Amino acid sequence: MSFYHAVVWIDHKQARVIRFSDEESQSVQVAHEGGEAHLHHRAGTLGSGHAPEDQHYYHAVAAALEGSSALLITGPANAKLELEKHIRAHHPKLAGSISAVESADHPSEGELLKHARQYFRAHDRMQPGSGLR
Repeated sequence: MSFYHAVVWIDHKQARVIRFSDEESQSVQVAHEGGEAHLHHRAGTLGSGHAPEDQHYYHAVAAALEGSSALLITGPANAKLELEKHIRAHHPKLAGSISAVESADHPSEGELLKHARQYFRAHDRMQPGSGLR
């Protein structure tokens, strides 16, 4: 089944990808392998104290999003911005599908899907050729 819209909620441990239409949805969870990826800065250490971006993790999330024509990226911290940066650098076709990047705490899957459907109803009405403004 092919879905036009997708939403991803991501943090440094896992990503929930939901591809959907008005009536149906398909959900996939992508787990970060190797445990906690986010390290905090410690005094007296070189560098930022943060682990480097896990390219394998972001590639797996991008693979789950492939084929989506409109994408909403959400999450509570920097992982959403790192995913956006990764997609723009490594998945140019998917990068053109990014509609927005938003902060979101820890919604349930139902809350995430409801928000994404509302977001895209408004977003799609504003697109050229929609006849609505």
